[in-house]
Amino acid sequence: MPPVTTSGMVENVIWPVALDAGRSRSDGRRVSRDLAVEDPTVDEIAKAVQQVGYDAVIEREKTYPREYEARGRVLVRNADDATKSDLLGAVAAYVQALRE
Repeated sequence: MPPVTTSGMVENVIWPVALDAGRSRSDGRRVSRDLAVEDPTVDEIAKAVQQVGYDAVIEREKTYPREYEARGRVLVRNADDATKSDLLGAVAAYVQALRE
């Protein structure tokens, strides 16, 4: 079941580590190495989320639980029509396209 906020709006969280090619699956990477990019930023992820067609909110002060420095995270709003893995795959593909 997707996470639901108190207002009933569905939100997914995308941490930069989920798309980071320098991380292993056990370190938190959620996409294949082919789709992953080196050190993705929350700005790139938010742009890619908007390209996919969802609203993105950047929270820069958040820290991934397995990291020590804050890289932030991106909240994806109203993504109830896609699974998290499909969303991550589409966002990773757009981040790659943004870097080309």
